[in-house]
Amino acid sequence: MSRARSKSISGVVDITKKGIIYLLLLAAAFFYLFPIYTAVNTSLKSNQELAYGPVNIVRNPEFANYLKAFSEIDKPIWNSFVITMVATAISSALGAWGGFGYSKLKFRGSSVLFLILVLGFYIAPQSILIPLLRFIGSIGLYNSYWGLILTHTAYGVPITTLLFRNYFESLPTEVVDSARIDGCSYIGTFFRIALPLSLPGFAVVAIFQFTNIWNEFLFGLILTRGADSQPLTVAIGNLKGTTVASWNIQMAGMLISVLPVLIVYIFFLKLIVKGLLMGSVKG
Repeated sequence: MSRARSKSISGVVDITKKGIIYLLLLAAAFFYLFPIYTAVNTSLKSNQELAYGPVNIVRNPEFANYLKAFSEIDKPIWNSFVITMVATAISSALGAWGGFGYSKLKFRGSSVLFLILVLGFYIAPQSILIPLLRFIGSIGLYNSYWGLILTHTAYGVPITTLLFRNYFESLPTEVVDSARIDGCSYIGTFFRIALPLSLPGFAVVAIFQFTNIWNEFLFGLILTRGADSQPLTVAIGNLKGTTVASWNIQMAGMLISVLPVLIVYIFFLKLIVKGLLMGSVKG
């Protein structure tokens, strides 16, 4: 009787533990999904239903909100696409070359230079806005694609160099030495051996840069004016309106803007996880 009773008590304890775990998981899921629910719910509401708040379930969905939002941000979508793709390509290419150099070309002071380069990633953008604005204006790139491309490239090179350096550290040095013995220059070794072997890492860094640049807001707000070169994030901030707050249109535009990033994360999730671990395991 004592054994049966102890088994029943342990069974109740296990069920209680599982119940508590499931309740905590449900609470966490609600905590993370509730903002998404309010955004989707608000994007489908009419101006009249907005008066009841974002939580009340929409009764008559207004899908035309998405069409109206898209008609106002179609040009900024193209702007963000051009800026993001070009800046991602340039910063990834420079990061690959720099990462290879700091990993395989050891020279005096390389560690100090690499540390200084990486520290640039931790400089708060707010602290350089005034000199950045003056510099971009002085070279005639204010309110242009290339002003933002140059800024995102400069801010992206430290992190891309760090990621590529970690990746190339896992590449055996013997491979580079063999190429050098065969008469291949360091540039030839990079393009013929290191770069083909780093294509998986290149894809990861490009995805990382794409998501960061696509979602960036502050530089686009400071360095552009008007829809001609304005990125998508800034245009969405302007969808709210000036006299009447059109939260439904703004939420619809926000949901449209997250689709490219969401698609990237869905189809390249394994590569993103691999990139976070890139170079952390050696041997």
